[in-house]
Amino acid sequence: MKKLKFIHSLKFRLFLLIALIGILPSIVLRVGILTTYENRAVSNRSIDILSQAKILANQVVTYNYLADLSEEVINVQLDQISNIYDGRLMIINSHFQIVKDTYGIDTGKTIISEEVVKSFQGEEISKYDPDSRYIEMAVPLKNNDTQELLGVMLVSVSTDSIMMNYDYLKKNLQIIEMVNAVIIVALALFWARRLVRPFKKMTKSLEEIQAEDEDEELMISDYTETEAISDAFNEMLGRMRGIDDSRQEFVSNVSHELKTPLTSMKVLADSLLGQEDVPVELYKEFMSDIAEEIERENKIINDLLSLVKMDKAAGGLNISVVNINELLEMIMKRLRPIAEKQNIELVLESFRPVSAEIDEVKLSLALNNLVENAIKYNRKDGWVHVSLNADHKYFFVRVEDSGIGIPEEYLEHIYERFFRVDKSHSREIGGTGLGLAITRNAVLMHRGAIKAHSKEGEGTVFTVRIPLNYIGGIA
Repeated sequence: MKKLKFIHSLKFRLFLLIALIGILPSIVLRVGILTTYENRAVSNRSIDILSQAKILANQVVTYNYLADLSEEVINVQLDQISNIYDGRLMIINSHFQIVKDTYGIDTGKTIISEEVVKSFQGEEISKYDPDSRYIEMAVPLKNNDTQELLGVMLVSVSTDSIMMNYDYLKKNLQIIEMVNAVIIVALALFWARRLVRPFKKMTKSLEEIQAEDEDEELMISDYTETEAISDAFNEMLGRMRGIDDSRQEFVSNVSHELKTPLTSMKVLADSLLGQEDVPVELYKEFMSDIAEEIERENKIINDLLSLVKMDKAAGGLNISVVNINELLEMIMKRLRPIAEKQNIELVLESFRPVSAEIDEVKLSLALNNLVENAIKYNRKDGWVHVSLNADHKYFFVRVEDSGIGIPEEYLEHIYERFFRVDKSHSREIGGTGLGLAITRNAVLMHRGAIKAHSKEGEGTVFTVRIPLNYIGGIA
């Protein structure tokens, strides 16, 4: 049901998106055409009228119309322009008195308006009032010889004819827009269904993969995008299967590793219980073996707990500024008794003082594992050299030994959990197969890197690189 809702929701969104993409431009185009037409028509009409008004203003001054209102030539032209442009003309003298009104309404009245005042200052005023649909102009009546302002001509022209064409154009554009909208909606519905079809196939394929064949892969190649999604999904599915296989293998290994000491202890205990009058020496020997198996079991459990903690996000790190020189000296001091038992020379070489932002507990455990492994998997009378160096960005810890070495084919597996190169020797010295996995996780949590170089029979070199300044985020 949720998948069907998702498909329907996706189809609706695609339909809405396509429809909007198609309809919005037509709306914008309609508004743009109408606005452009209105502005252009008004501008042309204004230029036309202003030109006529200037010519008439010159004639008013030339014929001295303000002194003789009976001048028939001017009166005819005033009425003619008023009729042609469906407008009103008023002649105002220097006393702000209306001496001529083509409408015959305000003749003899005084008019003081902003346009008239500005025109008496020599300005030509032209403005359009879209609400009343009138173009209004004020043209100064100026004597060309003396430049004296004799009066003002006010012109008010209706734009009804322009707006009639505007309304006609608007209706036609709206009809075109509606037809366009119907076509776009139909196309949007068609394309929404077509575009969603691969996702329906993808949903069906996912259900089949989940219900039937785990080894089947998703492949929807209708579009480049769905093919990319399929590839990404298959890659993720492969990783999940790998993680699942790894988890199963890990659980199997844990079960085996935990079961082995328990089996040994049970055999030893049953041997004691199956005998009467067990000699004290044999009893002590068996109990000593049982104690060793318990210690081995305890170490496996502790290493597993450490590994679980390492698997958590780096947000769990307790970062502080630590003196790395002192940290390595403490590790060497702790492990020196183990080295002395095997007569192994343990040397620390520090090239410079180093302080870094680290989780002291986790990184100490990681470095301790490297040095301890170098001691345990060494030869008698061998050596372990630990060196510390740094640059402006990182510090480097190098652990080199003269031990048994690691075959080249095993190097890529040494960080896997419970992996042992020599299982019998590892169990003999108490190894759990988790030490290097813990070390690698701790180094990665600090956004560092670890590398191993080894040759069988010639020893091993581990190099650890850690940033001096902690880099936040999940490792």
